[in-house]
Amino acid sequence: MDEVLLRSLTPGVLAVMVARGADFAAAEDAVQDALVEAVRVWPADPPRDAKGWLVTVAWRRYLDAVRADAARRRREDRVDQEPAPAPSPAVDDTLQLYFLCAHPSLTPSSAVALTLRAVGGLTTRQIARAYLVPEATMAQRISRAKRTVSGVRLDRPGDVATVLRVLYLIFNEGYGGDVDLAAEAIRLTRQLAAGIDHPEVAGLLALMLLHHARRPARTRPDGSLVPLAEQDRGRWDTKAIAEGITILQAALSRDRLGEFQAQAAVAALHADAQRAQDTDWVQIVEWYDELVRITDSPVVRLNRAVAVGEADGPRAGLAALAELDASLPRHSAVSAYLHERDGDVVTAARLYAEAAHKAPNLAERDHLTRQAARLNARIRG
Repeated sequence: MDEVLLRSLTPGVLAVMVARGADFAAAEDAVQDALVEAVRVWPADPPRDAKGWLVTVAWRRYLDAVRADAARRRREDRVDQEPAPAPSPAVDDTLQLYFLCAHPSLTPSSAVALTLRAVGGLTTRQIARAYLVPEATMAQRISRAKRTVSGVRLDRPGDVATVLRVLYLIFNEGYGGDVDLAAEAIRLTRQLAAGIDHPEVAGLLALMLLHHARRPARTRPDGSLVPLAEQDRGRWDTKAIAEGITILQAALSRDRLGEFQAQAAVAALHADAQRAQDTDWVQIVEWYDELVRITDSPVVRLNRAVAVGEADGPRAGLAALAELDASLPRHSAVSAYLHERDGDVVTAARLYAEAAHKAPNLAERDHLTRQAARLNARIRG
């Protein structure tokens, strides 16, 4: 019997149970019963789907316990009629599960990775892409996180910052990736904002609303990407933009600036511009300066280089870009854009083709390939 396998599966099985509406304490008891049954049965008859087997057995044990408890209460209360089935929980426990998976025994990065995998529904590859690390590295990180929590009770919730990071990454994957999770991330963030008075929670909700408001204009009917400057702003959701800006202004007024508020401020400046050429790039650079101060993130510095190129000209943007590692994702695409704006179409065409080869998804690859083809046709012409 592979006890390590059993321990590694326990958090995921428990997550499924709670997501189905099981009481957490009763779900833990049912999962433990299923593990005992696995130790007894698997040596002679190992299942093909270990997790599925554990979920099925644990759920049956849970239902048996619910029925037994109902029968006990019936006897104690001397009720003649059959009691109604136990109702589903009126409160959505999904957000609570996020907090439980962000366990204090884990580092923040490991807690985020584990929650994205076990509860958020992202694949290891998607999580690795979000963290800018190889898939094998992320797989090891998730495995270590599972081993860490396998021997502890999930009765101490993690902190708000970790849960915000999970929701942010899930929204980003849903907004621009292979799985549509954006609406669910917004729903859970609304739920969190209703229960916690924290400016960064409000900042994240504002950021999501402002980005999601532009979603209808981000793609053409054939699925191809539409750059921000070329989007039909009449298709933006003005109601969501107004709500996002109102939430952001309230958060900023508390003078406790954080990463998500600063990002939302950038998004608000884009949303406020009636035309692309009306965008206040100088202010955007200032907000990116704040983000660099808060996060020192290379991705933030990359986005800042684009903003500098718009505010101060492409040469200034290229100078800012030169300070960054060329292996950074989307570095080639940004360099191509700035070189094209500077008039160096030959270099830009080569860099667009290089960026297309490195693109993380099909839509982005096709867009960059078309950009390269457009410039090559111009060169030949």
